[in-house]
Amino acid sequence: MNIPYVYKKFYLMNMYKFRSLLALMVLFGVFLQACKSKKLAIQPSAEVETVKEEPKPAPAPPPPAPVEKKEEPAPMAEKPNYQFKNILFEFDSGVLKTDSYTILDQITRELKKDLSVSIEIDGHASLEGSAEHNMSLSVDRANSVKLYLVNAGIDPANLTTKGFGATKPVSSNDTEAGRALNRRVEIKVIH
Repeated sequence: MNIPYVYKKFYLMNMYKFRSLLALMVLFGVFLQACKSKKLAIQPSAEVETVKEEPKPAPAPPPPAPVEKKEEPAPMAEKPNYQFKNILFEFDSGVLKTDSYTILDQITRELKKDLSVSIEIDGHASLEGSAEHNMSLSVDRANSVKLYLVNAGIDPANLTTKGFGATKPVSSNDTEAGRALNRRVEIKVIH
């Protein structure tokens, strides 16, 4: 093997690589110079104005705190009492007449709209008969209405009954028409 030949070949190869690399570096440098952005020179202005800052006015005092007016709650409206002339009972009895079912069904529908409503069912009687009999009769009538409402789906916990006998008349007991008005059931909304 001839050493000078190998050396010469190696030398020539490296020389071509070197020149190629050098040419590449020159092209890269030219490229970088072309991409370089120009810096703009800032020229100072001829006059410099001094701005005097005007003193800011003192902040306005905060508005006075509003005086809290304690509103008194509106007087509670008196809870209504419902007297139903068409809740009818058999003579001298707590048994409901079938004519009463229509009004009791309407009451049931209203009570089912708000299941939290509690009502008191008050039974009353006229002066005919003894005080004990009228008291018992008024309780029986109130309980008959309660039983009807419970059977229609009203929660019994929302219903209370009271009997007043002839102690709270709404009309005179001197005439039959007055006594008929006193034989009644009142429904009071409690809550």
